[in-house]
Amino acid sequence: MIEERGREVQRLHKVLEDAGVKLSSVASHVLTKSGRAILDALIAGQRDPEVLADLAKGRLRKKIPELEDALAGRFNEHHALMCGAMLARIDHADATIAQLTERIEALQDPHRAAVTLLVTIPGVSERTAQVILAEIGTDMSRFPTAGHLASWAGMCPGNNEPAGKHGSGATRHGSKWLRIALVEAAQAAGRTKNTYLSAHYARIRTRRGPRRAAVAVGDTILVICWHLLTTGEIYTDLGADYFPRRTARGHGQRSHPRTRCVTLTGHSHLRS
Repeated sequence: MIEERGREVQRLHKVLEDAGVKLSSVASHVLTKSGRAILDALIAGQRDPEVLADLAKGRLRKKIPELEDALAGRFNEHHALMCGAMLARIDHADATIAQLTERIEALQDPHRAAVTLLVTIPGVSERTAQVILAEIGTDMSRFPTAGHLASWAGMCPGNNEPAGKHGSGATRHGSKWLRIALVEAAQAAGRTKNTYLSAHYARIRTRRGPRRAAVAVGDTILVICWHLLTTGEIYTDLGADYFPRRTARGHGQRSHPRTRCVTLTGHSHLRS
């Protein structure tokens, strides 16, 4: 439902662009309170940029001159019809999301402790933790090691080396929803400051690009989840300077590129 709502918002943006209304270039989001008030007025027939800009609230009122320029478009009755229908679908999606969220929270009450553990990982929000638990459960005894879980989920690199020849290392197919959640968490972790996961993301992004970095860090997050759910201990970050410190300890010796580090209560757990 969240994805469907997002697609509807993108359609709304396209209609506004077609009408020459550049609201998104001034407001941080089209569907803020100010943006919604302006859209409702446009749909109701108001076309005066000064009147529309005066509907801005809060900090957006400092940008009224810019708003007047952005709202001087060619919004007509057809655009009003399309935007009205899209806003109705967005409102319906919001109501459905709220209803489903309430149901999910009721169902997760027995697993609240597991959600609390997972949200200590940088980049993992409560909704992401809910998706992870919905896909892998809370009983990690079904996965003998973290590597088994990563392999089942299709997050670890493929092993394709027949007769000593290196083949494609593409990941296998796994849970679509789990992969989406882990990649989003990895991208969020990559934007955090002074964390092990952000440093891990930056190192891989430099060599392999942002997409592969997101999958690799998503794999690391899944491994961390296995450890947290297995031990019941909270996540303790190794810090953004972990890799320089590891190099210094190794006296400049090159470590295996597939070595990962997961931390629990200050102890590092290496997995090749």
